[in-house]
Amino acid sequence: MRKLLVATHNQGKLHELTQLLTGIPLQVVSLRDLGIAKDVAETGETFLENATLKAIEYSRLTDAFALADDSGLEVNALQGAPGVRSARYGSPGLNDDQRNALLLKELQNIPLEDRTARFVCVLALAQSGALTKTFRGEVEGLIAHEPRGHNGFGYDPVFYYPPRARTFGELPRADKDKVSHRGQALRKFRAYIEEVL
Repeated sequence: MRKLLVATHNQGKLHELTQLLTGIPLQVVSLRDLGIAKDVAETGETFLENATLKAIEYSRLTDAFALADDSGLEVNALQGAPGVRSARYGSPGLNDDQRNALLLKELQNIPLEDRTARFVCVLALAQSGALTKTFRGEVEGLIAHEPRGHNGFGYDPVFYYPPRARTFGELPRADKDKVSHRGQALRKFRAYIEEVL
């Protein structure tokens, strides 16, 4: 069976992607599985540029397909920040809880109706150093006034999803996967893979 490299060092993202890829006609492997320690710098200005950079670079290191993700949170009241710098928001040394606290501090005087935001995910598929295809998903919501829930990772506890009246941190995994930005992009990827393989 041909291999699909899920090209991320982020363990939360790796777990989520791997779960969503269950049952595809490819053997899913991680960077660790292939002994790849290289970290590709995200120097792009958009999610698409960063996902493409990573997919192409990692696909040069293996004969597997490489699937790379760039995703993040765009908050309208912050002119789209943290955006492509979501994982490094504030400073690279902060953990998820500290980044969420910083975000809430920056929005402390903003009423709920003006705390609109979206999660965006772009997946890029590459092989042998060439881009094959990209897939995008996004989901609209609001930034809650405080973190709620312990599911997921990153900004999930502060991202309030009105149709479910819960944050992504409160949603059970299967429910989140049905509506999330990453779930949407993965379903597009699955449909593509099942069509071409």
